[in-house]
Amino acid sequence: MSQGATAQKPALIAYPKQAAFGRVLPKNKIYEHSGANTRLKELFVKQVEQIVWQYKLAPETINLPARPGVPEIQVFSIQLKSTELHEDVLRCIDGAVQFPILFELNQGQGDQAKTRVVAAYKRPSEADASRWVLSSYFTSNWMPAATARTAMPLALDMAHLYSVLLQGLMPLPARPQEALPDWIARIEQAASKRREVEKTQARLAKEKQFNRKVEINATLRQLKIELEQLSR
Repeated sequence: MSQGATAQKPALIAYPKQAAFGRVLPKNKIYEHSGANTRLKELFVKQVEQIVWQYKLAPETINLPARPGVPEIQVFSIQLKSTELHEDVLRCIDGAVQFPILFELNQGQGDQAKTRVVAAYKRPSEADASRWVLSSYFTSNWMPAATARTAMPLALDMAHLYSVLLQGLMPLPARPQEALPDWIARIEQAASKRREVEKTQARLAKEKQFNRKVEINATLRQLKIELEQLSR
């Protein structure tokens, strides 16, 4: 599941005009390229109105050097038919495009129009450089589409820019000197630990035997300590 940012940093960026690409991507081309099954094609048809390749952040458009794993960053704008978008649709698009992507999801019209930013940390696989590995998806809150955009952050190179752009979506702050892959791994561990806490709480609520309740309570306390350690 997507993980929402808690301390919301500016997520809507005013990308430079020279990086504008503005090309509509036919939905069928994307799911044909990724070999999508019938269910996934139906999700595209039901949930997605239009996909626009909005910006191409690359050395030739924003004058930052490429880095291994981040030669370019793409910004895709997706107009939704409702508020719903299944994560598998994003994974399908990410699988079809061999670059990191930031998605801007748009829904509603006029004064009711809203936007949210969604992205997974995407990197080449260490086992097979032709394949890409995706983290969980991180997401901003829904914002009015007319929200003022923030200037694109300063960065040393494409990898640094990617890291800074992802930061606005992260549900936990980075630790001092924490590298992006380690930060992402800790966020995913915390999410997994949170699910364990919720399952254990549900078991505790159902348990009738006093001795078992004591055992489950001890487990729950330990899980909460571990979650707290991961979260700071």
